[in-house]
Amino acid sequence: MTTVTTSGTSAGLTIAEAADRAGLSIDTLRYYERDGLLLRPVGRSTTGHRRYEEADLRWIEMVTRLRATGMPIRDVRRYAAMVREGSGNEDARLDLLRAHRQAVLARLSEVTEHLGAIEAKIGNYEAVAGLDVERAPGA
Repeated sequence: MTTVTTSGTSAGLTIAEAADRAGLSIDTLRYYERDGLLLRPVGRSTTGHRRYEEADLRWIEMVTRLRATGMPIRDVRRYAAMVREGSGNEDARLDLLRAHRQAVLARLSEVTEHLGAIEAKIGNYEAVAGLDVERAPGA
């Protein structure tokens, strides 16, 4: 995942530039906008083209991280709506993020367990093949 930065121009970035910086497709950015995942409407140039500001890209990066860690779209949409509402719902936001963290930690634990089984199987095959392979730390 790419960390998003802009050149600081007041005109903002085009959708193609924003997509490139965020590591997403133009279609994904349009989907995020259409599906209510952004915090505010994306600015427009005098010709009507989208212009993304640094704050837009920071939020898109957060949405991308939430999605990459498995948060369902409905929860991302709910989280974005709460942030748009402003102060007063921080406890609900915290609850949502804590629940997501627990889900991520559970998946991480499961994947770690599966990785251990794969490492053991690799060790078995290396032993059968008589390979003298340096093991990775923790393997």
